[in-house]
Amino acid sequence: MKKAVLVVSFGTSYHETREKTIDVCENKIKNSLCGYDFFRAYTSNMIIRKLKKRDNINIDNPIEALTKISEQGYEEVVVQTLHIICGEEYNKLKGQINELSHKFKKVTLGRPLLTTIEDYKEAVKAVNCQIPKMEDGEALVFMGHGTEHESHSAYPAIEYAMQDQGIKAYVGTVEGYPELEQVMNKLKKDKIKKVHLMPFMLVAGDHAINDMASDEEDSWNTVLRKNGYDVKVYLQGLGENPEIQNIFERHAHDCI
Repeated sequence: MKKAVLVVSFGTSYHETREKTIDVCENKIKNSLCGYDFFRAYTSNMIIRKLKKRDNINIDNPIEALTKISEQGYEEVVVQTLHIICGEEYNKLKGQINELSHKFKKVTLGRPLLTTIEDYKEAVKAVNCQIPKMEDGEALVFMGHGTEHESHSAYPAIEYAMQDQGIKAYVGTVEGYPELEQVMNKLKKDKIKKVHLMPFMLVAGDHAINDMASDEEDSWNTVLRKNGYDVKVYLQGLGENPEIQNIFERHAHDCI
């Protein structure tokens, strides 16, 4: 029986961060699944169109990828997502797989980074490997993407999980709740003076570069500095963390 693994991410149009994050995660999963042929897909049609127009790079969306896999005679498919939460993009992917599942003898969808309670604990351990040593009055501030989906609760949950393990961290989102305003309320309450600003996203793409780290008037970096905080910016996506890569690899193996 022909077997395939399809690794699905939101995607990015930034080549450098893609190579450090998405590509590394894809290769880790690809190389660890013996007997499975590798395919990729992005869920963001906007990024797919941009890469095609700007760079003449063709990336399939999940429907296109699964259709090709079926047409090439594969009967068993492991689909591993590189999404962070069980949000809109992940649930859209789940629906697309259900729509095409009749084309295969077996198709299994691996879970995002944050799904089970154990996933949260593993993610905290992984994050702990990348954070700097901090003194009193210092804290981490993570920018997550955010969502209007009910899974927005994942962001305060991962903040709680990190603080439960002694990591002085606060998590806000750029397109959801909690926002920077709520994070700053906590920073003030806890008398934080220095902030280590990091993306809680797979890649350090447009949101991390512009909305978080830039000198634009409304970026998190600028707003925090204007409010008197000493800010150190880190532009590494979660996908650059080897322990995060290992979690996605394990999720793919859990499908098998």
